[in-house]
Amino acid sequence: MESPTYKTALIVGAGEGLSASLARLFAREKIRVALAARKVGKLGALCSETGARAFACDATNHEEVERLFGLVERELGTPDLVVYNASGRTRGPLVDLVPAEVLQAITVSAFGGFLVAQQAAQRMLPNRQGAILFTGASASVKGYAQSAPFAMGKFALRGLAQSMARELAPQGIHVAHFVIDGGIRSAARQEPADKPDSFLDPDAIALSYWSVLQQPRSAWTWEVELRPWVEKF
Repeated sequence: MESPTYKTALIVGAGEGLSASLARLFAREKIRVALAARKVGKLGALCSETGARAFACDATNHEEVERLFGLVERELGTPDLVVYNASGRTRGPLVDLVPAEVLQAITVSAFGGFLVAQQAAQRMLPNRQGAILFTGASASVKGYAQSAPFAMGKFALRGLAQSMARELAPQGIHVAHFVIDGGIRSAARQEPADKPDSFLDPDAIALSYWSVLQQPRSAWTWEVELRPWVEKF
């Protein structure tokens, strides 16, 4: 059985950490990479390193998302691999939350995922081939105290992914959701000396994404949970 091949990847909500690890991995696999973020200035070094192209886009704005896909199509090729990595959150006691901030958090985490997925699916369906991946979190399956808006958005994103997988998998589109159940290591976020391996390595997460992307269609998964081996769950 042949593994799927991809030519053009689009990562929405790009930045340091997991997005950067995915960009590097895709570039090593000779996939053209487009990075989308509201502020693209932060992506300069990553673009230089990977040869990726950066595009400014507010993922919660339908017109901007539609324009993003049009630009990527013209400049790199139609994306056949799309990763939605954006999320929004606001924290605090339920009674103190600002409704406008809650709306924004849910819009980024969930509605933006819908807008990006819709544009991706419209382009993949004619060829009956492609992959759409969603980055979830612990909050995708566990609502924590004083973190209701994040859980609301991530629960909704997971529901979107599950519904899409059931609808689109029979049409050749691999949809997968990743529950990142733990903190991700970064330059600013290192494990305490007494708790080694307590954060997830972004390069290791990226390898799991790639493993899912290489699954033959006779044995696709729609969801993967990832956590450090020392994590209690």
